[in-house]
Amino acid sequence: MSPAAIRRALLVLFGAAAVGTGIELILLGHTEDPWQWVPVVLTFSGPLVAIWYGLRRRRASRRLFQGTMILFVASAGVGLTLHYRSNVEFALEMEPGARGLALAGEALTGAIPALAPGTMMLLGAIGLIASAISED
Repeated sequence: MSPAAIRRALLVLFGAAAVGTGIELILLGHTEDPWQWVPVVLTFSGPLVAIWYGLRRRRASRRLFQGTMILFVASAGVGLTLHYRSNVEFALEMEPGARGLALAGEALTGAIPALAPGTMMLLGAIGLIASAISED
């Protein structure tokens, strides 16, 4: 398989997964506050930038695509923190004396999926790998 074919496959994979993730976020109502809109906007704008990069592989399109992928990765870190903190807050309301591993366990298995934002990191990594594949 040629480098160009691998890059195209990764861009298609990225686009399909990003749009699917965005649809899921909307169906789950991940739109209640401004922070929740960040991954929604990224999952729909990212594929548009990927299309531009795939069709016009110029320095500007590549840099914008890479910058967008870095935003995906950064949003994962922010999302993991926000999900975890929300679950800690809820766990402490339910059991004010919770501490240590018990509290961490509750936070990781709480109502808000604490590790779900990791999907954004995977999407960003796929995009960054695609953009790192050398031109033919």
